[in-house]
Amino acid sequence: MYLIVRKLYKQKMSKLSVLDSPYSWFRLALTLIVSTIGSVGVWAIIIVLPLVQTDLGIDRSEASLLYALTMVGFAAGNLIIGRFVDHFSFFPSLLVTTAFTTIGFLGASYANSVEILTIWQVLVGFGAAIGFGPLMADISHWFQKRRGIALAVAASGNYLSGAIWPIALKSVLVEQGWRHAYFLIAMTVLITLTPLSLLLIRRIPVAALNVSERISISKANALKLSPRALQLLLALAGLGCCIAMSMPQVHIVSFCMDLGYGPAVGAEMLSLMLFGGVASRLFSGLIADWIGGIKTVLAGSSLQCLALFLYLPFDGLMSLYIVSLIFGLSQGGIVPSYAVAVREYLPAQEAGQRIGLIVMATILGMAIGGWMSGWIYDLTGSYRAAFLNGIAWNFLNIGIILFVLTRLSRSTANENN
Repeated sequence: MYLIVRKLYKQKMSKLSVLDSPYSWFRLALTLIVSTIGSVGVWAIIIVLPLVQTDLGIDRSEASLLYALTMVGFAAGNLIIGRFVDHFSFFPSLLVTTAFTTIGFLGASYANSVEILTIWQVLVGFGAAIGFGPLMADISHWFQKRRGIALAVAASGNYLSGAIWPIALKSVLVEQGWRHAYFLIAMTVLITLTPLSLLLIRRIPVAALNVSERISISKANALKLSPRALQLLLALAGLGCCIAMSMPQVHIVSFCMDLGYGPAVGAEMLSLMLFGGVASRLFSGLIADWIGGIKTVLAGSSLQCLALFLYLPFDGLMSLYIVSLIFGLSQGGIVPSYAVAVREYLPAQEAGQRIGLIVMATILGMAIGGWMSGWIYDLTGSYRAAFLNGIAWNFLNIGIILFVLTRLSRSTANENN
């Protein structure tokens, strides 16, 4: 009897050993590659936005709406695909979304009207979601002690995608146009992500998942907020921070064109901003493992607000490069820190849909903010009021996070007393 119990105990512990294991880090490396390639659907429309505007004869607000609807598809994808990952694992989800992304880019490359292009862009956005929220939810199950840095690395693929693709497509856009660039993206996604999905077929053991579940329940009880209330607060905070975040990210290319610097310079600033965002995400991941996700969100949101203020007095070429780098270094770690907070305080077995819902709120913030900034530009003829609008939403975000932290501090104080 003793030998049977000992054998069962060893089997259980071997299943738990997958957490923070060498395989976990190998899987993290694969997910980083998947995210870098698959997230192109988020950034491609930003890269080609001025060219599409000229080609289809639309104004700035209509072009911004095209981006916004792409992000609506991306937002819906994070929630729906996140639920799919919870029930069927990451492998089949990646296969399905690879097909969506490929078909979307192919269809968009032949679109001759803004209405048809919008339909394809929504599909592109939906497919690209696999590289963000659902991917973070999946990799979060493979780590416990180093979950913060793991989520930061996985989320960095989204920014690496935005930094690398503009450079990779630069000559294609100049020489052959945006339609050929879209066709090239479709083929790249299909050829690379299909074989990569086969390397991610393994599923997390149930025993390891149950360990994460018990830890998250314990932390949630300390916060003294129901899961629904906490999720709603985090979603509202994410909406506010990303309305603010969208102003530089979505409109930096157009902003540079208005100042006479040209689209190539704007693309370089976007790349610089996003490379800074990668560094920010990695550093924030390390910080989140130390102080937790919610406090890390507050730190990043405060720095983002400060960086937005810097865009108001500076419009010189070199100063814009510097401010764009500062902005990237400030805000890059915010969204992954929300995912860390979700995994700390909300049920582990619902990680896909829980993270998906928070990420959906942040993406809707990007979509609303991207459109809103274009609308404000059309009304005022400049981006100054759009920057001020972003700052106001950033203050809302900071206020909500401070409220959540106040509840956590009160709970800790009561326990000490």
